Amino acid sequence: MSEITYPYQDPALSIDQRVDDLLSRMTVQDKAGQMFQPMATLGDFAAPGLFGTPSMRSIIDRGISHANILQAPSAREIAAWHNALQTEAAERGLGIPFTISSDPRHAFSNNPAAALIAGPFSQWPEFLGFGAIDDPELTRRFAEAVRREYLAVGIRVALHPQIDLATEPRWARASGTFGQSAEVAGRLGSAYVRGLQGDAVGAESVSAMAKHFPGGGPQLDGEDPHFSYGREQVYPGDRFDLHLQPFRELIDAGVSQLMPYYGMPIGTEYEEVGFGFNKQIIQGLLRDELGFDGIVCTDWAILSRTFWGVESLSYEERMIKSLDSGVDQFGGEFQPAVLTGLVQAGTIPESRLDVSVRRLLREKFRLGLFDQARFVDVDAADVLVGAPEARVEGLEAQVRSLTLLANGDDRARLPLSGRPAVYVEGLDAAALAGWADVVGAPERADVIIVRTDAPWEPRGNGADLESFFRAGSLEFSEDEIARLRALAAYAPLVLDVYLDRPAILAPLLDVASSVIANYGASDAALVSVLFGEAEPEGRLPFEIPSSMDAVRASRPDVPSDTADPTFVFGHGLRYEAWAPSTRPDPAPTTVEELPENPTPHPTALSYPTTF
Repeated sequence: MSEITYPYQDPALSIDQRVDDLLSRMTVQDKAGQMFQPMATLGDFAAPGLFGTPSMRSIIDRGISHANILQAPSAREIAAWHNALQTEAAERGLGIPFTISSDPRHAFSNNPAAALIAGPFSQWPEFLGFGAIDDPELTRRFAEAVRREYLAVGIRVALHPQIDLATEPRWARASGTFGQSAEVAGRLGSAYVRGLQGDAVGAESVSAMAKHFPGGGPQLDGEDPHFSYGREQVYPGDRFDLHLQPFRELIDAGVSQLMPYYGMPIGTEYEEVGFGFNKQIIQGLLRDELGFDGIVCTDWAILSRTFWGVESLSYEERMIKSLDSGVDQFGGEFQPAVLTGLVQAGTIPESRLDVSVRRLLREKFRLGLFDQARFVDVDAADVLVGAPEARVEGLEAQVRSLTLLANGDDRARLPLSGRPAVYVEGLDAAALAGWADVVGAPERADVIIVRTDAPWEPRGNGADLESFFRAGSLEFSEDEIARLRALAAYAPLVLDVYLDRPAILAPLLDVASSVIANYGASDAALVSVLFGEAEPEGRLPFEIPSSMDAVRASRPDVPSDTADPTFVFGHGLRYEAWAPSTRPDPAPTTVEELPENPTPHPTALSYPTTF
C-alpha cells in the first residue's frame, strides 16, 4: 500500500501498535481466515487446486492469507505469481498480504517427482547429509542460501528444519532429519534457524517452522502417522525427553514457528490423542513449561484426514479441541466458515481467535510484508535463485557428505587410479569423462560401479500419497544380492547406496569391494570422490543394523539400540595417504553399448512433507 489511511499501514509505528489497530478493524470472518494455511497451486488463480484443495481464487475469497506452494517451474514464474497474488490481496478488504510457505526443496534429485519440488533452486544433500558432515557453520551457510533463494521468489516461511530423531530404522522420514543424535540435531537445527531468520525475524528473514514437536521418530514398527496404522508413537526406552531436547535448543535459538506431528503418544503421562489436539503437549509443555509464544501450526489436514485419537469427534469438535490445545493455525485446511460459525454460535469466544491472529499478524509485520518486502523483483529472481556460487557450494556439500563405509579390496581400493575400463549402472557415463573408459558389458570392465537405493516395500497404488513413502523392510532381496554378486564375479564392485534409511548392508560386504553411502548426491559428486579429486568426509548419522531381527527387537525411541550393528553411528573411513588427484587424461570418454534406458541413480525421495 502506498497511501497511509489507517495506523496499521504506518511503518513509523511499532509492530504492536500496528497489530492492535489492524486487529480492531477485523471482522470475525477476517480473523478466521488468518488461521488456515492450505496448499496453493501456481498459475491461473481460477485453476483447480492440488490434492483436492480449492483454487487460489477460492482461497482468496475465503479471506485466507497463508498458503504452501509445491511446484517450482522457474524462479521468474514463482516470483511473478507471488506478486500477482500480493496485488490481488492488496485490493481486498484490509489489504492483508499473503505469507507463502514451502517444504524443503534444495535436496539433490534426478527424480522427476522430486524435481517438481526442487526446480531451479540450488542443490545440496538431504538434511541427513548435513548430519553426516556435522558442521554447524556449513549448515548455517546452507540456510542462508535457502533464505536468499526463498526471498527472491517471495517464500517467507520455511516448513523446516525437521529435527526429529531417526531412532527407528524403518521410519520413512529419516532423510529429512539430521540423524539419530539429539546433540547433532540441536546444534545443526539451531544453526539452520539462525541462517534462515538472522539474529531476529525481519524484512530480510525467512521464518522457520521447525517440526515435528515434541519429536517424531519413535514410531511403532517404524510406520508413519500419515496413515492410521502408523499413528502410535511409543517410548519403551523412556526417552521422551531425548526427542524433546533439540526443540529446547531451537526455542533458545529463537525459532519463530513450530509444527506438532500427527502421531499420538502411547503409554506416557500425556493424553493419547494426536499432538495437534493435545493440550498437555502444546499448552502445558510447549507454552507453559518451555515458554514458547510463537506460532503453532498443525501438520496438514488433521481436521479432515489424520485426526488420530479423536476419530469419534465431528469436524467442528476436532477444531474446538485443537484450538483448546493451543494451536494458532490449521495446516492443509481451508474451512474458515466453520470457525466463523463456531464463534457466531458462542461455542468459541472471539477473544480466542484474537490470541492466535495477533501472533500471525505480528509475523507478517515482522517480515515486512505490509511494507517494502511485499513484492519481489521478478527480473532478479532467475539470477538469485540457483546462483553459480550456491550451486558450487551445494555440490561441495554433496561431496563432503559422502560416507565411505568399506574399502577392503586391493583390486579396487578407493580412490581409483589410472584410467580403468568401467561398467556402470545408475550412473551417467558422461560423469566419468576423463576419468575412465565406460564399457557396455561387465565382462570387459576393470571395475564395476553401481548406484542403488536402500530397500523399501512398495505401498499404495503407485499414485496415492502412501506410494511416496519408503517404508517396511530394510533388507535387499535375494534376487538383488544375487544380481550384484553376479556382476562382482566379472570385476571388483564399487557400490554406492542412497541411505534415506539405514539399509541392511551386511549381506553385501562380501560382494562389494568398496561401499559408499550418499544422502542425495549427484554423479559428479560421487565420481570426484571415487577418483580421489576429493575425500569423503561423512560419518554415519545413524547406525546400520545387522539384520531385521535386530531392528524388530530394538526400542524405537532409543538411538543405537540394535544388537551387533554392522556399522556404528559415526562410522566413516578416510583415504590412506590421500592427496587430491586430477583427471589423468582430459580426452573424451569412450562410451560403448550403453543401454538405452539406464537405471536412474538413487535420488532423495521428495514428497509433500507437510502431508
